[in-house]
Amino acid sequence: MTISRKQFLKSTSLASVALTGFTSSSCSSESEDQLSLIVPNSIKWNSTIGLVAPASPIYDSYQFDEMVDNLKDIGFTIKLGKHVKDQYGYLAGKDENRASDLMNMFTNDEVEAIICVRGGWGCNRIIDLLDYEVIRKNPKPLIGFSDITSLHNAILTKSALVTYHGPVGKSEWNSFTKTSFEEILVKGNRGIYKLPTEEEDSFTIRSGKAEGKIVGGNLSVLVAMIGSEYLPDFEDSILFLEDVGEDIYRMDRMLTQLKLSGVLNKISGFIFGKCTNCDAGDNSLTIDQIFEDHIEPLGIPAFYGAMISHEAQNVTIPVGLRARMDADNFEFEILSKAVK
Repeated sequence: MTISRKQFLKSTSLASVALTGFTSSSCSSESEDQLSLIVPNSIKWNSTIGLVAPASPIYDSYQFDEMVDNLKDIGFTIKLGKHVKDQYGYLAGKDENRASDLMNMFTNDEVEAIICVRGGWGCNRIIDLLDYEVIRKNPKPLIGFSDITSLHNAILTKSALVTYHGPVGKSEWNSFTKTSFEEILVKGNRGIYKLPTEEEDSFTIRSGKAEGKIVGGNLSVLVAMIGSEYLPDFEDSILFLEDVGEDIYRMDRMLTQLKLSGVLNKISGFIFGKCTNCDAGDNSLTIDQIFEDHIEPLGIPAFYGAMISHEAQNVTIPVGLRARMDADNFEFEILSKAVK
């Protein structure tokens, strides 16, 4: 008799984890609209941070150790996931082990927040292995970007827990990134996001102001989730996006998919951070043109150039809270405290 992977997780390698509340593919039947939104507690610079690798690994051991030392120098106490150094091709270990590391950090009372070491690829492979009821009962900040988009959206949808689109462990953690992180997660401020005075790579797609629940993340990852049960309802939301290394025709294709799936018709505002190294080669449309084609006709406020990207300076955004945006001034703000 053959058994499914989900049965395997329950009966063998994750049996000890299951005793602490982890079960495979335990999805709440209620959506985040039916559940009351949960905002986790703030942290301190000396908090104990759980470090997990739910997507791709850091292959070089020296770079991994350097990342840990950097986070310790910032002030954090670091608790490593059991499988955080695992490697399985382009994944940071087997799916069930990456999922169990994440669940163990949520249930570990010593851990005050969870930071993902990097993005890459792999979070979509584990979102059906997480126990969202256990996550809801053990709320704490989860921080990361890029492929971590899958976790932000799945946890918001299934657990109604606010998570944070922000730096990963291997990020540069420069003064700009640290300041935004501190404002949101340490000081507990609402979050007001403006472009630095020297920032010039921005343009208004359509003028105006809007309010709505702020959701989004990496465009490629978000599009890969379409058709699943792990995306939030985009009605009355401000959609923020970013991407890296995508040709313009691929950007066009993904925005078209968001349009055809009905996502773009629901949103009240649109913010694109940056598309880093997104080339427009010969005979290509420009990135301005694809936004004019797909976003401007929606008739909603929209702009390009927010500090959301795969580049060095990045803001920390609480995913799921209500926000207000001003497309003419390239600003947005969260309308409530981002932590307790």
